[in-house]
Amino acid sequence: QVQLVESGGGLVQPGESLRLSCAASGIIFSIYTMSWFRQAPGKQRELVATITRSTDTNYADSVKGRFTISRDNAKNTVFLQMNSLKPEDTADYYCYANLRLGGAVHDYWGQGTQVTVSS
Repeated sequence: QVQLVESGGGLVQPGESLRLSCAASGIIFSIYTMSWFRQAPGKQRELVATITRSTDTNYADSVKGRFTISRDNAKNTVFLQMNSLKPEDTADYYCYANLRLGGAVHDYWGQGTQVTVSS
């Protein structure tokens, strides 16, 4: 049974930081591409950051220079360090695991963690 469990969300003021974690189980974590998505109320889910199994990273323009994605394969965990948070970063943040193998896509979602940035 595959599980992706996010943690670390909360309420912070603009300019502050949060670190999200996503602990994976039931998959060979090290070979999966891991991503963070977010969905604000009334908006579509959007890709925030991705890290491949070779640790190449990619970020949405809106978070470049502020957010950092990383992974610890020994702990089956992916992180999202969020600095200089803005009110527009308020959203539910979701962890996503993706693997393309033999023409098939194996992908899984976490349940989400809420981030609220407000003064």
